[in-house]
Amino acid sequence: LKLLLSPSLGGLFLSVCHSVGVRIHFTWNLLKEDILFDIEDTIGQQLEFVTTESRLTLYNLLVYVKLLKGQNEDALECLEQAEDLIEREHSEKEVRRLVTWGNYAWVYYHMDQLKEAQKHLDKIGIVCKKLSSPSDYKLDRPEIDCEKGWALLKFGGNYYHRAKAAFEKALEAEPNDPEFNIGYAITVYRLDDTDRHGCIKSFSLGPLRKAVTLNPGNACIKVLLALKLQDVQAEDEGERYIEEILDQISSQPHVLRCTAKFYRRKNSWDKALEVLKKALKVTPMSSFLHHQMGLCYRAQMIEIKKATDNRPKGEDKLRLDRLITMAISHFKVAVQRDSKFPFVYTDLANMYVETGQCSKAEEVFQKALHLENITDDHRHQIHYYYGRFQEFHCKSESTAIHHYLEALKISDQSSLCPKLTSVVKKLASLRALGFVHKLEGEEGQAAEYYEQAQRIYPENAEFLAALRELPLSI
Repeated sequence: LKLLLSPSLGGLFLSVCHSVGVRIHFTWNLLKEDILFDIEDTIGQQLEFVTTESRLTLYNLLVYVKLLKGQNEDALECLEQAEDLIEREHSEKEVRRLVTWGNYAWVYYHMDQLKEAQKHLDKIGIVCKKLSSPSDYKLDRPEIDCEKGWALLKFGGNYYHRAKAAFEKALEAEPNDPEFNIGYAITVYRLDDTDRHGCIKSFSLGPLRKAVTLNPGNACIKVLLALKLQDVQAEDEGERYIEEILDQISSQPHVLRCTAKFYRRKNSWDKALEVLKKALKVTPMSSFLHHQMGLCYRAQMIEIKKATDNRPKGEDKLRLDRLITMAISHFKVAVQRDSKFPFVYTDLANMYVETGQCSKAEEVFQKALHLENITDDHRHQIHYYYGRFQEFHCKSESTAIHHYLEALKISDQSSLCPKLTSVVKKLASLRALGFVHKLEGEEGQAAEYYEQAQRIYPENAEFLAALRELPLSI
């Protein structure tokens, strides 16, 4: 560690890291490679518009992101803004200063301003002593657990479970705190989606209802409750919440885009597009909004194809072509703005297929296949859609089987798995059939297929290895 270069200050910093533990962003293991492409834009929007968490929390997170990017002066400027905010809004709450002071110390250390770093560590020590903490630098407070939860949540899906634990710890101390309940409800809502595995999960329904009760004027949490109610076939109740907030959200991008999502899932394409256009006036380069616009145009395209039995003519054909062009345009912007958003790649590639531009579709799929730091669920779906592309448009069954199998290796619990196993059984070689039966627990049939394959390909080490892995009782 760079800290070890200065024995006195470095020792103190190490002492703080061990005793304070998770009290500042730099000890929460938020990795640079997981910084979301548009996180600074997102934080900026939340600072400008209504936000569900404290502005102080957002400034501290921005400090961390800036320092990870080597922008030390910018990080220091954000800390100064955080200090100003503390004086205006939290002057009576010394505990709200601790994370900011810890971040100050870390930034000053990296700028080789060791006296300033020491000064801010001393401030932490004074507050800990004043509040009778058993440790010189450790103060176990729910406000700090809440700040940790927001930071983890902002870093994406790989951190959601840790964010949930942080908010749960804060709620143990103060179960009815409005902000803690919002953070917890949002985290569980995100986990409902990322851990879906083929079925709609509604663990967040109760937390969302409680958060709305404690924050009746908060449009951000109301719109998430509306979406969750839509998930559980209570769309009419959800729409009542949407109607409540429509007059409040003329300039809140996040709420606008979730409202548009509600209408899109209701197949109210015109309403969804109206809301999305309003949101794009506020944040014209939002990757999420452009993706949603593309989805609406794609849905309208599908409607025309169904209504014309996939043979549109005249005005229908002209309108369909316009919709495809608009969908591609918005998906392209979304990819350019957020190169780590997997679904945009598959949606863009599939729209290129609609126009017969298979070479462009292949190029986009290849980019998706080589994305780094994405969830297993996303990678699973990329392999599935690329397999379909290879099967139906490139007529390459062997390549299709390979990617279907890759999808199954990643996850055998998603809603796509029945389709995957069915198509692999239909298309597969003996090797693939053996793999699928083994995956489904049909080990006797798996052994039979592997043995047949081994007789045909006696020098294939893969089949021998697969046979050895099956139980001896078969």
